[in-house]
Amino acid sequence: MEKFELNVDGQGRGELALLVDGIKAGKMDVFIRGSVLTVYHTEVDQMHEGKGYAKQLLGELVRQARARELKIKPLCPYVHAQFTRHPDLYNDIWLKEQ
Repeated sequence: MEKFELNVDGQGRGELALLVDGIKAGKMDVFIRGSVLTVYHTEVDQMHEGKGYAKQLLGELVRQARARELKIKPLCPYVHAQFTRHPDLYNDIWLKEQ
């Protein structure tokens, strides 16, 4: 069974983890300050590659941002690429550099 956990410390640093049967299969490194969620890195464990877990993490990140009314600053190459390829899906939460 797949489950997501968003863990952020008191300074705003943390990760969005994807757990599969209780074991971390992937994660996104994030930082939240005010109304901005910065995502730095997406990583999927090698034994779980090719299962669509990065896409699932992105979907959960976007869901969390919308629920909390946050804008996403995509410094992670994977997230930035997805936002660039599909702007119609993410324009409402994409914090673009000025």
